[in-house]
Amino acid sequence: MNAALQHIRRNSRYLTFFPFTAAILLGACALQAQTAESDFGPSNPFYAASTLPFQAPPFDKIKDRDYQPAIDAGMAEQRKEIQTIADNAAPPTFENTIVAMEKSGQLFNRVWQVFNGVTAANLDPDLQKVEDYEAPRVAALQDDIFLNPRLFQRVAKLYAGRDSLHLDAESMRLLDIDYKKFVHAGANLSDADKAAVRKFNEEDSTLSNAFTTKLLAAAKAGAYVTHDKASLAGLTEAQIAGGAEAAKDRKVEGYVVPLQNTTQQPDLADLTQRATRQAIFENSLNRAERSDDNDTRSTIVRLAQIRAQNAKLLGYPTYAAWILEDQMAKTPEAAIKFMDALVPDATARAAGEAADIQALIDSQNGGFKLQPWDWNFYSEQVRKAKYDLNESEIRPYFELNNVLQNGVFYAANQLYGLTFKERKDIPVYNPDVRVFEVSDTGGQPLALFYCDYFKRDNKNGGAWMNEFVTQSKLLGMLPVIYNVANFAKPAPGEAALLSFDDVTTMFHEFGHALHGIFANTEYPTLSGTSVPRDFVEFPSQFNEHWASYPGVFEHYAKHYKTGDPMPAELAAKIRKAKTFNQGYALTEILAAAELDMQWHMLPASAPLQNADTFETEALKKTDLSISYVPPRYRSSYFLHIWANGYAAGYYAYLWSEMLDDDAFQWFEDHGGLTRANGDRFRQMVLSRGNTEELSKMYKAWRGAEPSIAPMLKDRGLVKSATN
Repeated sequence: MNAALQHIRRNSRYLTFFPFTAAILLGACALQAQTAESDFGPSNPFYAASTLPFQAPPFDKIKDRDYQPAIDAGMAEQRKEIQTIADNAAPPTFENTIVAMEKSGQLFNRVWQVFNGVTAANLDPDLQKVEDYEAPRVAALQDDIFLNPRLFQRVAKLYAGRDSLHLDAESMRLLDIDYKKFVHAGANLSDADKAAVRKFNEEDSTLSNAFTTKLLAAAKAGAYVTHDKASLAGLTEAQIAGGAEAAKDRKVEGYVVPLQNTTQQPDLADLTQRATRQAIFENSLNRAERSDDNDTRSTIVRLAQIRAQNAKLLGYPTYAAWILEDQMAKTPEAAIKFMDALVPDATARAAGEAADIQALIDSQNGGFKLQPWDWNFYSEQVRKAKYDLNESEIRPYFELNNVLQNGVFYAANQLYGLTFKERKDIPVYNPDVRVFEVSDTGGQPLALFYCDYFKRDNKNGGAWMNEFVTQSKLLGMLPVIYNVANFAKPAPGEAALLSFDDVTTMFHEFGHALHGIFANTEYPTLSGTSVPRDFVEFPSQFNEHWASYPGVFEHYAKHYKTGDPMPAELAAKIRKAKTFNQGYALTEILAAAELDMQWHMLPASAPLQNADTFETEALKKTDLSISYVPPRYRSSYFLHIWANGYAAGYYAYLWSEMLDDDAFQWFEDHGGLTRANGDRFRQMVLSRGNTEELSKMYKAWRGAEPSIAPMLKDRGLVKSATN
């Protein structure tokens, strides 16, 4: 995912697929739709592997009607394959059980990975119906695999005798992960408890999908619509033209300012009309509570309750304890301790920033108390006063295509020797999408990379990475990777100019892409980004550092009209202002992460919560109830934790930030941007996927345990490093 971010400050979304389970699922609502496997035949584009390069999806042939029969057929085929493995009369071997599971489900994964990508980025009503119908059925498929007693018996027998199997390290890692996934899912439970787990999982997937559907509609309905151009004072003519184009797309008069997924909205930094800022902010804050049809609160409180009850069945005191068992943090207590330690310095820094803003407001005879809708507007003025830096001066030097080609791709070339060639002959699911073939040193084909950067009303909020095809030497697959974002689309003929935050988002998501592109494992379960949540953001956040690295920055920061490099004094201001507003940035992310953990530490005995009351009390409990710093996501629109696989895992952005800043310190200590450093990082980390316990992998590359000091330095909280 997830997935965007100034070091955690983006909204990245990443969905992991286990080849034989499709473990992270878009949820679903029960629906009336019905299809039969008999509808599936050679005319369906998913019937056989794609003949396009890298087995890329044949989007020119895929129609909405093709997905449901292919998904149904894929699930039926995988059930048969799994049952054949479970019923095998021969004694279990690694080959006839573990490897056989790795090879199963190829049809299902072929269609589900494409379907998942398209529904997240280019949803339409027909696909919504298919998603509503299929996702609970896919959740049931997952349970049919993990709760199959005969299959688990074979896996458990292999695991018990693992030392006598003489497996290579990657195969031993796969066996260990597979066995623990079965146990984690409830394979050791009684039949009655397994049945209860199945019901909880089905309801979870149904509610998660309902949440996603409501939120997409809520975000669209929450857009600011005006006929008064004067209310948009402060925006550039290009931004206003984009608003007019958005209104035209919706077939309404005037101007539309769509909502981003986060609480704060980027246009609040520029809008001079306080009433407009307040209206947009309140639309954002209350997006999922503005109408009964799109109100998500009853959905999320039930999700929290059934997750807690399911965790108890599985033998854990809370859902967070169940989730974190196989993460780097291991326990929710460790994650909370890590976050709690950051709160005092973050909030103190934010209070100082607020005082500076209030002083500016008072000096201008504002006569009002700082509110959250004022923060970005006045903090931008404070930044300009302190650093003589104005966002409008910066954007002309960050044209999207130039950033991609001469920034993102250039850094990958300098570090890893990669080259990129645009492929206009590869079909795409939307005209905004571009495709590049990625070649390794020596010109060897390595991957396909798709990018889909512009906001659409039928696209989920935020930014993310995922795969249409997962790398596996066992299956002979090379990766097909995509990045999705929600940048403002310019009016026809206008350049797509980015903020530096947007630039950082591109580097972040491409860091995820590199993790997938460099995947070089035998087994798809262990490939690329199939790693714990608190490690998966490490390569992406690490890649953000190259956005501001002088040798890369100077290569892409050029005026979109003249081609002139950004003046040295302006670039210096950006570097100098790097730690500006970091109290706010860290506090809003901590508030969201602590809120996530509080929801998922509810005990099974807890009654249904009042969402608003729970949120208020949770923020007070963690010393993060601060009027001028709302959480980056409120509970009612926190897509990461209710539908995108980050439940009890949003802390991972901060945990990974510790790793990424520590890793970048290693690079700086060893010469910075060099091929030698890049190749070593690729060989020891990026290509390894989940083939080794991640803390050991990191230490082997780094030569030491990670330190939090570089993170505090990067955030401008250096004094804490000695505490």
